[in-house]
Order: sequence, then structure tokens, then C-alpha cells
Amino acid sequence: MHRETVFIGFGSNVGDRIDFCDRAVTLLSLLPHSQVVGVSLLYESEPVNDHAQPGDGWFLNGVVQLETDVTPKSLLSILREIERSLGRDEEDRSGPRTIDLDILFYDQLIINEPDLVVPHPRMHQRRFVLMPLSELDPLFVHPILHRTSSQLLAEVGKQPEVRLLFPQPSTRYGSRQACSPPPGS
Repeated sequence: MHRETVFIGFGSNVGDRIDFCDRAVTLLSLLPHSQVVGVSLLYESEPVNDHAQPGDGWFLNGVVQLETDVTPKSLLSILREIERSLGRDEEDRSGPRTIDLDILFYDQLIINEPDLVVPHPRMHQRRFVLMPLSELDPLFVHPILHRTSSQLLAEVGKQPEVRLLFPQPSTRYGSRQACSPPPGS
């Protein structure tokens, strides 16, 4: 079965943000017919009040790269299920959130349905998505805008503020192994 490359954005601005992000990535790594092939570093970003009132807490954001043959619709319902299991308030989706999961890209598919729009319609305006995305795959091409993720990042401007979380937590994912000492040290 052919697997597609999917990028999923995650964010948290309530409670133990690192723990929520870590648990979300762990749950994504357990998806059937799927493999996590990359996890970005974590970035802190000012809350953006464009379509939501997420409160004052700064977000932790990152991106997961997944190889999967789960269909976009099934993937969306799995992401909603993970959000619920980590305490996301379904009644107030635009408010502060323990975890937020968005399909950014599903390979080069373009989907425009009431409950699912891919590529994510506002991602090219969001530095907190483009920074971790271009860290994972700077040459991935947006199927509508025909720009790479690093080109989109170069064009997005500096506001609102996004900064690399420091220090980075040590986690069990390959892309952050540089932070942990070599075995037996």
C-alpha cells in the first residue's frame, strides 16, 4: 500500500504544554498503517486572535511528519479523537486549548469540504507553522501556492513573535536526539 506524506501541526496553550505536545506526538506515533518520520523542535508563539480567542497563554507549537495510508477523513476523525482524549474543549474550539491538531498538508492533495480544507487555509500566514515545517522539509511545495515551505517562511514577516523553546525538552523522538547524551556516557 502506498503511503502519503502528511504534515500535522500541533499546539497547546493550557496546562503542562510540553506534556500535552509530547502525548499528542506519542499518540500519533501509534497510528496504524502510519509512521512518524519527523518531529520538529518546539516553538513558543504569541496567541493569534484571527479566528479565535485563545486566551493569553503563549502556545507551544510544532509539526509532525507522518507517512500514512489512513485517508484524510479518517485521519481528521483520529485527530479529533486525540484532542478529546487530551481534554480539548469541544464546545469552545476557538478558546484556550490543551491540544490543537491540524492537517497542514496531505501530500499534494487539495481538499475543500465543509469540515476539511487541505492544505490548511491559513498556514502560509502563520510563522508558528512555517518555522517547524521548514525545519522538517524546507523544500516541500505547497500544492496551491507553488512555493516551498522555506519560501513561504521567508515571505511571512516577523509578527506575531515566534521563538524556539529553550531549553528543548528531551523526548524519545529521533529529530531531537542531539540533546541527549550518547548511551553509556
